[in-house]
Amino acid sequence: MSTHTLNVNGKTLSVEAAPDTPLLWVLRDQLGLVGTKFGCGIGQCGACTVHLDGTPARSCVTRVSATAQRKITTIEGLSADGSHPLQEAWCELDVPQCGYCQAGQIMTAAALLSRKPRPSDGDIDEAMSGILCRCGTYLRIRSGIHRASEKAARTKGPT
Repeated sequence: MSTHTLNVNGKTLSVEAAPDTPLLWVLRDQLGLVGTKFGCGIGQCGACTVHLDGTPARSCVTRVSATAQRKITTIEGLSADGSHPLQEAWCELDVPQCGYCQAGQIMTAAALLSRKPRPSDGDIDEAMSGILCRCGTYLRIRSGIHRASEKAARTKGPT
């Protein structure tokens, strides 16, 4: 066991864990941030996606020791009250069916919108291609990303 100092959702936290412990289990089991889901455990489905320094990362295959000095953002850190444009769009359009993959979908979409505020369908399809949705709500996910993009543009006003 080692002590790891993490920056999670803007807070500095210390945890005790073996260096090779997946970040997913530290987030869920030690910090109680259960919005990040376990899906496959091998980094293939994307349900466990968080941001490391603003870039999507699979927390099930990211060792806690690899996160020192990095900013970790989970779905809980995206917005304290669910007011992020993606979260609002997801609710308005009833994007999720079972909802299991949605935290990973939203976190991946948030990274896309931060680097490309007005993405095309192709941009969305490329960015989201690694996040599996067992229910097949891909068209609603795409619509939700477009809606969030529009919402964000309206709140920023003309540039």
